[in-house]
Amino acid sequence: MGKITGNMPNLLLLSKEETIYRAIIEAARLPELNIVTQIEESDIVLGEPNLIRETLSHLSTLKWIQSTWAGVEPLLDPSLRRDYILTNARGVFGRLMSEYVIGYLLAHERSIFERMAAQRNKQWDKSLTGTLHGKIIGLLGVGSIGAEVARTAKFFGMQVRGYTKSSEASKYVDNYFHGQDLLAFANGLDYLVSILPNTKETKKIVDAKLLDELPSHAVFINVGRGSAVDESALIEALEQNKLAGAILDVFEQEPLPKEHPFWTTKNLTMTFHTSAPSFPEDIARVFIENYQLYIEGKPLKYQVDFEKGY
Repeated sequence: MGKITGNMPNLLLLSKEETIYRAIIEAARLPELNIVTQIEESDIVLGEPNLIRETLSHLSTLKWIQSTWAGVEPLLDPSLRRDYILTNARGVFGRLMSEYVIGYLLAHERSIFERMAAQRNKQWDKSLTGTLHGKIIGLLGVGSIGAEVARTAKFFGMQVRGYTKSSEASKYVDNYFHGQDLLAFANGLDYLVSILPNTKETKKIVDAKLLDELPSHAVFINVGRGSAVDESALIEALEQNKLAGAILDVFEQEPLPKEHPFWTTKNLTMTFHTSAPSFPEDIARVFIENYQLYIEGKPLKYQVDFEKGY
């Protein structure tokens, strides 16, 4: 990609937070950039993939899409065009995800929900609580988000395992596992956290075999994608006390249908895809950095491989 010359790039904002994004980007005074409202005039689109998909066929001069989400599934349908650069939001969700994961780990170890119930029932509960120190956490996926969770887990003195396709970039992971070592990775974990993207290789990777490797006191947390979980296997593990609990932020179908058994599965907590919201202030920084690279003709950060799905 050579340095941009000629006409000034036109940016189209397709986001529920359009007003906020516009204000941030205009304040940044980016060189050679026009913010437009006409779909047909836009070279660059910044926004939510579900909204962008609705207009994709009308973007006749499209060159680059910057997603405000980490996941870009609405744009990965093979029937859709792929003649543009697609970048997603990375490097901004790690802190939020680690707050979420560690928050629920602490709630479990310190019996926070049980203490609240005891107060409501006017019961003086002096039962002992646990500690994160020395517990083993296993991270399914150790990209930028997983690396941040690993860093935070080490702060609390946890042992950290990581299961990845090949990378071993995080210094906060004590032991890495790959390929056929999935069950060895899961064996004996106190906490299993899935941070996986939605790909062919990750579909239903959390299945009955994997869950059977966990001790009965273990807790499963999913902040990656709902497609990574065999829902029937998870329900059975919880109902038969093979697992102490599950915290689910993502689901195979969202919103979750009211008839879905997850609503009444015991020891299961749902948080409705709220673990790491896309704050415009964070996402705009990603766009601004990438735009500078774009006009200089340099490779953009966080490019998505359409075939791999991430």
